[in-house]
Amino acid sequence: MTAALDLSFTEQELTRDAWGAELRALGDTHGFYEEIGDEHTALFVKSGKTLIISFENLDHVYEDGNRLPWGFEFVQKQGWSILGMMAHGWTWYRDEDVFAFFNRLRDEGFFAQFDRVVFYGASMGGYAACAFSVACPGATVVAISPQASLDRDLCSWERRYRAVWSRDFNSQYGYAPEMSAKAAHVYLFYDPLEPPDAMHAALFQNPNVTKFKCRFQGHRIASGLVNMGILKQVVRGCVNGSLDRQTFYKLLRARRNFKRYMRELMLRIDEKKHPMRVSIVANHVLAQGRAPVFRRKKNAADRLLRKRGQIPPGEFL
Repeated sequence: MTAALDLSFTEQELTRDAWGAELRALGDTHGFYEEIGDEHTALFVKSGKTLIISFENLDHVYEDGNRLPWGFEFVQKQGWSILGMMAHGWTWYRDEDVFAFFNRLRDEGFFAQFDRVVFYGASMGGYAACAFSVACPGATVVAISPQASLDRDLCSWERRYRAVWSRDFNSQYGYAPEMSAKAAHVYLFYDPLEPPDAMHAALFQNPNVTKFKCRFQGHRIASGLVNMGILKQVVRGCVNGSLDRQTFYKLLRARRNFKRYMRELMLRIDEKKHPMRVSIVANHVLAQGRAPVFRRKKNAADRLLRKRGQIPPGEFL
């Protein structure tokens, strides 16, 4: 395994220009750094025979204290190489310069130097991971809350991303389910109770797709998996091919101690019909520490239970 590189930035007040210079120096030393048109940047650091290609918003990268594309430290510790694709804004990577960049990597045999190539992204990045995977047939795709397309004729029900409606989703690398058909495996994570995300997920019908339902997680599944402390294990399982539904749902039990999940679960319970359930959920969260919202919900549910002649959980005659 290749030794991990020291890739952290220590300056807290690094300007964007200085930050770009740091990234360029890093790329020049360990791979490459490339500005792709006016809206996108690529940073490649070569370490091992597994390549992770991540897609994310450049503003998020800059605002992150580490100021490196997703998972750089984690990827380096695994001895993997990484190609961090960064978009300056909500572009969905629908840009001719990005198309040309991936065409060039494909035609020059860039991907052939690796034993395993993995495309990773969430939301906009999830769409891009699926769409651009066609440049490397046989790759693995890890897509969290991805969109299939934002073409207005195909997905007229998708109303969340008006800023990108003017972009063309019908040219090269356009329809993500079709583009990802040549991947070896597509691991797709979504919340079936989040209607737009569930509708996008339904469009991925190829036999190489395994879908993982993350109920009550909403659109921000990636950040939820991070907060639960299981994203790295999930990604590692996708990379080595060991992740199946049974393994994932066992890992997902960590959501029981994740307040955002418990809050979403609480909101789904009809308080008047099921006050006992509300009280039980609230008791579980309150046993872990202060939670004012859950305390209020519990008090209201317990009052209703007593009014109905029932004993609230945890109380005895």
